[in-house]
Amino acid sequence: MTAVQHLAALTALELALALAASCAYAQFVKGNEAVGLNADGTARVETPPLPKATLGKPCPATNPACTASGWRMLETKDGLRECTEFYARPGTCRASTYGIEQRPRRWIVKSKGLWLQCERPDLGSRCISLSALPNTVIQ
Repeated sequence: MTAVQHLAALTALELALALAASCAYAQFVKGNEAVGLNADGTARVETPPLPKATLGKPCPATNPACTASGWRMLETKDGLRECTEFYARPGTCRASTYGIEQRPRRWIVKSKGLWLQCERPDLGSRCISLSALPNTVIQ
């Protein structure tokens, strides 16, 4: 089996885990604690917990007005997604266009138990708390 055939055989999550474990390739953030393996070997993917305050109606990923402040790039059980919010509620995410289309993006990751938004898909880039004002970069 060639390397290309092997990669094609991997599921998106397996590929995300493999790349995250080796280095920060494009859309995968090395060190993102939200993506990992459970003790039994099954995949574990976390998204930021919903706040205690009641949220308004979700802004759907299909509505262009919902992304005026940029996309939040999140690893989900469905792989890397572009979301209109941090929490990845149903309807707020779509398939990633990273590497295909340039858009304002922030990378949502978990590091040292804290949820952060990073300027680039790299924990070494400017990362700040989800509650702080972001620095969105066209990518």
